Amino acid sequence: MGFNPLSPERARLMEAVLPHVPFDGWSESALRAGASDIGMSESDVRALCPRGPVDLAIAAHQAGDAEMARRLKQADLADMRFRDRVAEAVWLRLASAGDREIVRRAAALFALPHLAPEGAKLMWGTADAIWEALGDGSRDANWYSKRVTLSAVYSACVLYWLGDESPDATATRAFIDRRIEDVMTFEKVKGQLRGSEVFKPFLRPFEAMMSGVKAPSTSRRDPDVPGYWAPKPGASE
Repeated sequence: MGFNPLSPERARLMEAVLPHVPFDGWSESALRAGASDIGMSESDVRALCPRGPVDLAIAAHQAGDAEMARRLKQADLADMRFRDRVAEAVWLRLASAGDREIVRRAAALFALPHLAPEGAKLMWGTADAIWEALGDGSRDANWYSKRVTLSAVYSACVLYWLGDESPDATATRAFIDRRIEDVMTFEKVKGQLRGSEVFKPFLRPFEAMMSGVKAPSTSRRDPDVPGYWAPKPGASE
C-alpha cells in the first residue's frame, strides 16, 4: 500500500510538525516537538511514521501534489495554450509547497545519498500528478518521456524558486516559462526528425523497440515501479 499523506491523524501530526521544521529541519526534534504540541504518544507517532520525519516529509510533499491538483481543477485553463497550462501547473505546484524554508529543508534531506532515491521518486510523483491533472492520455513510451522531462523541469524550478527574491516570485514564473519553452522546442525538433525521410531508417529500429513499452496499468501498478514492459502477445504475464 502506498503512503497516504491525507489520513486524518497523519495530516494532524504533519500540521503540528511543520512550524518546527524551519528551525529543526525534518528531524526527530521537530517530530517530537510537534507530537508534544498535540499530545500524541510516541507509539502513535511511530505507527503513523515508521521512518520518523522522513515519512512525514514524504507526506508533506505528496500533500502538495494533491493541493496542486485541486487548484488546477479550479483554474480556468480554457483559453490557454497547452504549454501555458503546463507552466501554470508547475507554478501552482510551487505555490502549493508552503513555506520555502520547509521546502529547502526537505531538499537538503532528500539530497542525502541514502534518501536520494526517495527524492527522485517524489519528483516523478509530482510530474505524474501534473500530467494526470492536465488529462494526459498517452499510454505508450510518451507516458514515460513526459514524466522524465517534467521531473527535470520541476526540479530545476524548485531550486530557482528557493533562491528567488523578486517581488511575487516573478522571476520564477519567467524561469518556468523559459524551461517549458525549451521543452517544447525540443519536442518540435524531435517531431521534425521523425518526419524526415533522411532519419526514418535510423529511427525505425528504435521505434520498433519502444513500441513494446506501455504505461502502467492503474489496476496493478506497483507503487515502487513507474511502469511495466508489456509482454509480447501470447506470453504469460
